[in-house]
Amino acid sequence: MRLDQTDLLSASTRTIAAKATPPGHGGIGIIRLSGPDCLRIAHELTGRQLKAREATPTGFHGRGGDTLDYGVAILFKAPASYTGEDVLELHCHGGPVIMDSVLAEVTALGADLARPGEFTERAFLNGKMDLTQAEAVADLINSQTEIAARSAIKSLVGDFSREISELSSDLGDLRVLVEANIDFSEEPVRDIENRQIKKKIEEFKLIIGELIDRSKPGELLSTGAEVVLIGAPNVGKSSLLNALARAERAIVTATPGTTRDLLEATISLEGLAIRLIDTAGIRNSEDEIEAEGMRRAIKATERADLVVEVRDDSQVDSEDLNTTGNDFCKKRKIVVYNKCDLTGRAFGESEDQDGFPAVAISATTRQGIEAMERALQEQLGYQGAREDTIMARRRHIEAMQHASSHLLQAAVNFESLDLLAEELRLAQKELGKITGETTTEDLLGDIFSTFCIGK
Repeated sequence: MRLDQTDLLSASTRTIAAKATPPGHGGIGIIRLSGPDCLRIAHELTGRQLKAREATPTGFHGRGGDTLDYGVAILFKAPASYTGEDVLELHCHGGPVIMDSVLAEVTALGADLARPGEFTERAFLNGKMDLTQAEAVADLINSQTEIAARSAIKSLVGDFSREISELSSDLGDLRVLVEANIDFSEEPVRDIENRQIKKKIEEFKLIIGELIDRSKPGELLSTGAEVVLIGAPNVGKSSLLNALARAERAIVTATPGTTRDLLEATISLEGLAIRLIDTAGIRNSEDEIEAEGMRRAIKATERADLVVEVRDDSQVDSEDLNTTGNDFCKKRKIVVYNKCDLTGRAFGESEDQDGFPAVAISATTRQGIEAMERALQEQLGYQGAREDTIMARRRHIEAMQHASSHLLQAAVNFESLDLLAEELRLAQKELGKITGETTTEDLLGDIFSTFCIGK
C-alpha cells in the first residue's frame, strides 16, 4: 500500500484505531486510537472524563448501554504521546470476541481502522522520530535473535540517526565555506582553505566508509538469511538440518525419498537468524508426489541467499549425485561432504569443489559442524555483530554509497567551485534520505506498508 496526498492531508483529521496486541487469547488485549476524536470517543465509551496519563479502571459500554468489557483506559494528550496526537489505549481482556466487540464499538463511534504502520507513520510525520527510528520499530518487533533486538534498540533511541545528522551538519558547514568562496570568486581562494576543504572531504569519505562497514552485518541482522539444503536422496540433508538446529526437526530414515516437502528450522549463528530449508532429494523418479517435492526443492533455491549441496562421501559413484545441470549450481553455494566418519576424509574445510568452497562433516556424529557453521557465516558475508554494529537496511547502505560517490566526484571536481558545491549538496541530500529529511511519498508508503497493523 502506498501513501497518496489525501492520506497525508487527512492524517491530522482522521482518528484511527487498531488492535495493538497479537491475535489470539491472552490475559490482556490492547486497542489503540490516535487522532482528534480520542477524547470524545473515550467519554462515550466509558462515560468518564479521563485524566491524561492516568490508568483508569472503567467499563467499556456500547451505545445501547450494555457493558462490553471492564478494563483500563489511558489517555495520552498531544503532543506528549507516541504519535504526537491524542492517543487512547483501551486495555481489555484478551479474548478475540471481547477485542472485536470493543473495536467495533470504537469504529461505530467514528474511528477508522488503521493502515499497517499508520501509528508510526504519524509519529514520523509529527516529528516524534525520524525515519531510521521508525524503521527500527519494525526491526525490533521482527527481531529473531537477542543481538538483532539490541541493535534495533540502539537505532530506535537514535544512535544511528545522530551519527548521520552530525555528518550531514558537518557537510553543510563545508558547503557554506565553499559557497562563500563562490560568492567572492573574484578574490583568490587561500591555500589554507583549499587544504581544509580537501582534508574535510577525505575525512567524510572515511567516516562514511566506516559507517557502511558497520552497517553491512546490521543489514543481515535485520533481514536474516535463507539457506537451502539440496542434493540426492539419502545423502544426509535432514540429518544436517537436525545437527545445525540441535534438535530433531526432520525425520531421518535409510529409505530414499523420505523428505517430500520443504522442512524448515531457524538457527542463530553469532546473532544472525538463518532459516534452513530441507528439501526433497534430487533424482529421477516417476513418483508424482516425489516429483512435486523435487520441483519445490529447485524452486526454493531461486530465492535462497545460499545453497548447501550435500553429498554422500561414501557413495561417490552414485548417479543421483549428478545435480550439476540444475540452475541452483549457479547460485552462491557450499559443497558439503557428509558421512566422512565412514570414509576417513579429514573433517573441516576441504578443497574447493567445482569452484565452490567445501566442508567435510559427519551430521550424525556432529564432527565438522563448527567448520560448517563458519563456512555459512563466511559465505553469507557475516562475521558477527560488533558492539557498534548498525541495524541498517539496504536503502541506508545504498544512500551512504551514493553519498560517498558524490564526495569522490567533489574531490575530482575540486578546481570548479560550482561543481564542488553541487556534489557536496548531493552528498548531503543522500544522507537526508536515511533519516527522512529528504524523502518521497512512495518511499514512505513502501516502508510503512511492511509494518503490522496497530504499530
